[in-house]
Amino acid sequence: MRPEPIIETRDLSIRFGGHVAVDGLNLSVAPFVLKSIIGPNGAGKTTLFNLISGQYAPSSGQIFFNGHDITNQGVAKRTRAGIGRSFQLTNIFPSLTVLENVRLALQAKENIGRVFWKHYKAYPELEEKAYDFLRQVMLDNRYRADACLLTHGEQRKLEIAILLALDPKVLLLDEPTAGMSLEDVPAILDIIREIKFKRNRTILLVEHKFDMVMALSDSIAVLQEGRIICDDTPEAVSNNEQVLCAYLGGGVKHE
Repeated sequence: MRPEPIIETRDLSIRFGGHVAVDGLNLSVAPFVLKSIIGPNGAGKTTLFNLISGQYAPSSGQIFFNGHDITNQGVAKRTRAGIGRSFQLTNIFPSLTVLENVRLALQAKENIGRVFWKHYKAYPELEEKAYDFLRQVMLDNRYRADACLLTHGEQRKLEIAILLALDPKVLLLDEPTAGMSLEDVPAILDIIREIKFKRNRTILLVEHKFDMVMALSDSIAVLQEGRIICDDTPEAVSNNEQVLCAYLGGGVKHE
């Protein structure tokens, strides 16, 4: 018996003027899996993430989370319910320390105080928790550094730590290796693999690096012009002729 999907879209569409970016899309995501969303530029991948996380309101269709219709809920309510979102560009507080960035996320999650400019030592009950999340993303040795001094790869790690501190049921990771040097990619790969290994969160991943998608994914949904043309195992997707023609140009593109 299949588990009930944690994320489901039904006939989901969004139009920008005359352009249909997502077109009647039906997606089902089982709990505690890593599902990748791939497709050529302009296929609607990031737009789909914006719809699921609440940045965009659909033109038609529905979005369900844990069986509840969240189509008309805003970003904040979806975040509190357990949907966490990363972006292609890092989303951190550059003037705060690495530890303070994570501590703020814990404050928001636990609804502790509203004096955000206090030093982290004013919240000793959260300090160790924040440090643990930094340890998970291999940033514990940088906890005192200002976030603006981190490399791009380190900032991506910090963003994942902030997301984990919010304790989401679903992680939406939008190109977590975007703009990253080749030597930094394996560390992000290891972090995502470790999150997946625990099997206590669902991960939706948008990523252009095909080798990374194949290595990490339980299943892959392929988008073309806002529609799903294939939703299957990595092996089946890599051998699907329609995918090879539409997305890979007739052959697997390794990056």
